[in-house]
Amino acid sequence: MIDIKLIRENKELVKENIKKKFQDHKLPLVDEVYDLDIKAREAKKEGDNLRALKNEKSALIGSLMREGKREEAETLKKEISSYNAKIAELEQIEEEANKQIKEKMMVIPNIMALDVPIGENDSKNVEKQKYGEPYVPEFEIPYHADICEKLGGLDKESAGRTSGNGFYYLLGDVARLHSAMLSYARDFMIDKGFTYAIPPFMIRSDVVTGVMSFEEMDAMMYKIEGEDLYLIGTSEHSMIGKFKDQIIKKEDLPIALTSYSPCFRKEVGAHGLEERGLYRVHQFEKQEMIVLCKPEDGMDWYNKMWNYTVEFFRSLDIPVRTLECCSGDLADLKVKSCDVEAWSPRQQKYFEVGSCSILGDAQARRLGIRMKTEKGNEYLTTLNNTVLATPRGLIALLENNVNADGSVNIPLPLRPYMGGKEKIEVKA
Repeated sequence: MIDIKLIRENKELVKENIKKKFQDHKLPLVDEVYDLDIKAREAKKEGDNLRALKNEKSALIGSLMREGKREEAETLKKEISSYNAKIAELEQIEEEANKQIKEKMMVIPNIMALDVPIGENDSKNVEKQKYGEPYVPEFEIPYHADICEKLGGLDKESAGRTSGNGFYYLLGDVARLHSAMLSYARDFMIDKGFTYAIPPFMIRSDVVTGVMSFEEMDAMMYKIEGEDLYLIGTSEHSMIGKFKDQIIKKEDLPIALTSYSPCFRKEVGAHGLEERGLYRVHQFEKQEMIVLCKPEDGMDWYNKMWNYTVEFFRSLDIPVRTLECCSGDLADLKVKSCDVEAWSPRQQKYFEVGSCSILGDAQARRLGIRMKTEKGNEYLTTLNNTVLATPRGLIALLENNVNADGSVNIPLPLRPYMGGKEKIEVKA
C-alpha cells in the first residue's frame, strides 16, 4: 500500500505507474481516493473546529451558573447539544470515507523501481546473467518422474487415492535427498548470518491481506472452513506477520531470518505433462529468507539475497540464470523482483526455482510495522527470497546429476546429510 501523500501531491505519478503495469482499469481509483481524501480531511477539520468551539462554550457554562445566569446557561447547553449531533455526523462521514480509501488503496499497486523493464507479461522478463555452463549429455535424460520411479522414490498413484491430483509420496533415497537439500539450505543460510525459524503454518486473514494482494490471495490460498485461518503459501507470510503492529528499534535493524515451512497452493491452471510429475503440486517445502531493514539499505539487501540463491545452486553445480521481472509480471506490492532459474538439460531451457523481491514499505504499512527513529516512528522495508523450493529444486538436481544407467550422483555438499552416500542406485 502506497503513502496517500503520493496521491495528494502527485496523482499523475501514481497513474503512470498503473499504466506501466498494464492495469488501466485501476486508473479511476486514483481520482476516487483523491476526492475521498479531501472529503475525509474536510470532515475532520470541521469536526475539530466544532469540538474546539464546544469546549470553549462548555467552559462558559460554569461561569454563567456561578453568576446566576441560569437561563443563559441552559440556552448554551442546548446549543452545545446541537454541536454533538453535527460532530457525530462528521465523524461518520470521515470514518466512511477513510474506510473506502483503505479499500481502494489496497488495490492500487506499489510504485515500481525506475529500472524495472516495461512489459505486459513474463514473456517480457529480461535475462540478467547466466552462472555455470548449461550442459546436455549425449544420452537422453528421462522425465524427472521417471528418474524418481526408477530409483523407487515416487508414488503419485497412491497420493491420487489419498489426496487427489497435485500430491505425491516421496520414498527411500529420493525422499532423503529431498530432505538433505532442505537441511543444506538451512545451514547454508545460517552460515550467512541468518537466524533460523520455523513459523506457524496457518495465519489469519488480516495477515494474509497484509502480505499480498487480493488477486494473489484468491489464486493461491487455501482457507480453513469455518475458521479465520489460511494455510500459508510460503513462510514469508507468517514471518512478516510476526512483526504485525510492532515498533522495532532502528539499532536492531536489519533483522535477517531464514525459515522452513511446508507450503500449500491451489496452483490453478496446472496442465499437460507436468501434472504427472512434481513441477506443479499443491504442497511443497521451502527454505526462505526474510529481511526487515532501513529503507536506505533495501537495495543492498536485495542484491545480496538473490546472489545467495545463485551461490546455493552453484554450490550444487547446477547452472542457473537470473531474470529481471517486467512491470506486468510484478505483483502489486513489489517494487522490484528477479527470478532465479535452473537449467533443465532434458528440456534444454531454464525453469524457475526461486524469486527475490523488495517491497519497500508496502507490507509494513498494511501490517503496521514501524521502526523507532530520532524523528519518530517510520515504516521500514521488507524483502523476501527463496533459498530452495522443492520438489522444483530436486528436479533441477536430478536432471543435472542423472547418469546414463539411471543412477543419480549426489553433490559433495549433500553427502554429509545422506550418510556419506555418493550415488543413488537404480532399484532392481
